[in-house]
Amino acid sequence: MTGEVISLPDLDASLVKITNSATPKTPLPPSKLVFGKTFTDHMLTVDWNSNTGWAEPKIETYGPLSLDPSSVVFHYAFCLFEGMKAYRCEDGTIRLFRPDMNMHRMNRTAARIALPTFDGEQLTELIKKLVLLDSRWIPGEPGYSLYIRPTLIGTQSALGVHPSSDAKLFVICSPVGPYYATGFKPVSLQATTKYVRASRGGTGSYKLGANYSPGVMPQLEAAKQGYAQNLWLHGPEHYLTEVGTMNLFVVIENEKGQTELITPPLEDLILPGVTRDSVLTICREHAAGQVQVEGLPSSDFVVSEKHMTMPQLVEYQKQGKLKEVFGSGTAAIVSAVNNIGYEGTDIPVPVGPSGLGNIAQAVLDRIQAIQTGKIDHPWSVIAGKATN
Repeated sequence: MTGEVISLPDLDASLVKITNSATPKTPLPPSKLVFGKTFTDHMLTVDWNSNTGWAEPKIETYGPLSLDPSSVVFHYAFCLFEGMKAYRCEDGTIRLFRPDMNMHRMNRTAARIALPTFDGEQLTELIKKLVLLDSRWIPGEPGYSLYIRPTLIGTQSALGVHPSSDAKLFVICSPVGPYYATGFKPVSLQATTKYVRASRGGTGSYKLGANYSPGVMPQLEAAKQGYAQNLWLHGPEHYLTEVGTMNLFVVIENEKGQTELITPPLEDLILPGVTRDSVLTICREHAAGQVQVEGLPSSDFVVSEKHMTMPQLVEYQKQGKLKEVFGSGTAAIVSAVNNIGYEGTDIPVPVGPSGLGNIAQAVLDRIQAIQTGKIDHPWSVIAGKATN
């Protein structure tokens, strides 16, 4: 070595080696699918080493990973993941929804814990190949899709807290049905400051595996008290942040008599959700007159990213100006809230006859139409034609 910078191989989709499964499974009937319980025939794996860069990608039979017990992922939580979906459309195409957003967030998260970054367009191409190979697993019925889980872990076999010299990127896929198979069911939340999901300067805005398991026990405690999830509050002011594992939206009638859609600003507490950004963009374009979205207010509609405290939400409710509260995320797209427990009192939240408020219903319809190709939109990225 003479000190010059050496460029290590980046992820390269053209080098992928595809080995078809010798024992393909029979897909379950759509009605039998349970979220995250069934997986397709194949998976994508790519190894990385700090001296040699990204290795040849492989698409091969879905199966166990072989890892040394001392692998850093087991001891120091070198683990991050993404959640995205593929859809079988009426014209026979398979489409991904905003994969560029997932790739950007995955790279941002990888950099935060010193795992390798990669060419997002190349990983998207590899994911396209994987979902097309397993396209027979994607149900064509309305509301069904293929959930895609790209994951990156540190695999160096050595104890000690330091950057991992080895990593493995893998992608698995699971056919899933509608999140609310029997109709929309608004949820009841427990607003809590007993536990903290994220703190300023921390890792709450990154999609790390370590951010999720600490939320399980608080959720169990909320369930014992009759609530479905936690509404995470922050600081002595009780700022609203997120709901469970979803981004949060509140709709109010503001002081000017306008309908205002509010979500907390990202800063470093809030995960930059793909669905969150989609909701904001759709509503802002509608409010600006760039596109008309059925169901959204025809006038006096404001979209804001700003702080709101729980006491402020309670005051809007007392004045009859709280219109709806909902969460957003990949799995459900939107999830309505009909009650919030706060300091010993239940705060009722309006919901529509369908179980969703007007804003949540409108953005849900718009996003689903884009995802399934019913609306031509750059967010809907064609992977190719279904092979079976």
